[in-house]
Amino acid sequence: MAMTVGDFIVERLYQWGVRRIYGYPGDGINGVFGALNRADGKIRFIQARHEEMAAFMAAADAKFSGQLGVCIATSGPGATHLLTGLYDARMDHMPVLAITGQQARTALGGHYQQELDLVSVFKDVAGAFVQQASAPAQVRHLVDRAIRTAIGERRVTAIILPNDLQEAEYTEPQHKHGTVHSGIGYSRPRVVPYEEDLQRAAEVLNSGKKVAILVGAGALNAGDEVFEVAQKLGAGVAKALLGKAVLPDDLPWVTGSIGLLGTVPSYKMMEECDTLLMIGSGFPYSEFLPQEGKARGVQIDIQPDMLSLRYPMEVNLVGDAAETLRALLPLLEDKQERSWRATIEDWRSDWDRTLEKRAMVSAKPINPQRVVYELSPRLPERAIVTCDSGSCANWYARDLKIRRGMSCSLSGGLASMGAAVPYAIAAKFAHPDRPVVGLVGDGAMQMSNLAELITVAKYWHEWANPQWVLAVFNNQDLNQVTWEQRVMEGDPKFEASQDIPDVPYHAFANSIGLTGVLIEREEDVAPAWEQALAAERPVLLEFRTDPDVPPLPPHISLEQAKQFASTLLQGDPDQRGILAQTAKQLFGALLPGKRKDN
Repeated sequence: MAMTVGDFIVERLYQWGVRRIYGYPGDGINGVFGALNRADGKIRFIQARHEEMAAFMAAADAKFSGQLGVCIATSGPGATHLLTGLYDARMDHMPVLAITGQQARTALGGHYQQELDLVSVFKDVAGAFVQQASAPAQVRHLVDRAIRTAIGERRVTAIILPNDLQEAEYTEPQHKHGTVHSGIGYSRPRVVPYEEDLQRAAEVLNSGKKVAILVGAGALNAGDEVFEVAQKLGAGVAKALLGKAVLPDDLPWVTGSIGLLGTVPSYKMMEECDTLLMIGSGFPYSEFLPQEGKARGVQIDIQPDMLSLRYPMEVNLVGDAAETLRALLPLLEDKQERSWRATIEDWRSDWDRTLEKRAMVSAKPINPQRVVYELSPRLPERAIVTCDSGSCANWYARDLKIRRGMSCSLSGGLASMGAAVPYAIAAKFAHPDRPVVGLVGDGAMQMSNLAELITVAKYWHEWANPQWVLAVFNNQDLNQVTWEQRVMEGDPKFEASQDIPDVPYHAFANSIGLTGVLIEREEDVAPAWEQALAAERPVLLEFRTDPDVPPLPPHISLEQAKQFASTLLQGDPDQRGILAQTAKQLFGALLPGKRKDN
């Protein structure tokens, strides 16, 4: 049998190192699926329940494996369903290739069924490279260039394949004018600034008496170097959400997350520092960085367009985080004065006590903060943790303590609901031997993630380590938006938009062969985690949590206080509960209490 274009594509992907493709079938992409079937498992196809979830999986695979993520879908609606997951990859700078079908070449332009202008559809999300194939000899360089662009620029790319072309006989490009002869392979370059720029950066950092460091996803492979720089400078380190795993949280000068979901010590450190070193972070909220002019700044980023974007930096260094820090280290002075570091450690120690007391505040029925607080010391070694957008991200950001060797992520730049479960599934395919824990709200479960439990049931028997645990925060409220309405807009909860049905998530998990457990008492939270993490099959823990526990920001502005007061004056349907829980969270942490042993 002659090699088809579909066969060639599958073989070319394999030669590039692709071993997993996430997606959903359809007649517009049948030629490639037939080729996958004929390839005898060289590339594993993983069937999601929805194309959006497949694209999230591809993005997460890229995050957790460090390799190219690939997703595939049919023409028309299959292709458009990919977009949200692809935007997640684009905004978090992940290399992802999307492959979609298209109607036959002879039908294009004829208002045919499922005929969409997919090049235009993907032009924004895959603007680095999106092409529709028209001839067999063209496909070779489309695949090569799409992959090289995706991994080289850390971008989303897309290839659109008419269905009749997929089944056509493959022919190599002829050696004549108008043909392209591409090849396989890409080696990431060593990107380091010039010596004189490193010297300028060192002068700024050496002059600082109160140095603060902010790390993001671009520093994930530079943890050791960040540690050494922080030690030399006597600095504290705050972490953007996507940089949560850069340094372990057992270091007393690591202040944790920053921003609306951040910590008090991170807020204070940025407020009082005289020097800021920002490494691999696109953290968006400038109001949580030093006031302009109050701190000298140095920034390191592999992408020039991310430099001096959030704060006007004095020295901007284009370079790989680890390589640049290694080159910078010999130029840095070992600061002997450690009063700044001591101050940061005191802030951090006070904050840890505050977090513990807030987590132990009673609620009706369960304080959601306690769910993550109890998980943190029980996380297995080398665990991977995923989280959804919503109020659960507050507790993930603050209460989850990452240890060395762990990984974690969520939808960062896009902050999309529905990413936690596909992320956790992809984490298992990228690392089947590692424990995986997901944190998700009931809104995201109802939106898209409930169906993806079927994907877990379909595949979990193949995982080398069956530890896969999902915690669902069931409060029948789209909680993060409810609190944003109250605090940012001064509006009471709009029940018509915010209340959602009560669904027995644990029962659904049990019905499809997983283990589901309902937890309704606070004293059962810790034992439930221990039981789930010791189980020999995936477990869904459904925690009945209190929607009235406020996700307090590290600093409450006067405007936020006024808006909240306005909410109460208008009358909120949950007014008694939110008043009681806000008082407990704000003032309960200030009262002396017995420390809990972990």
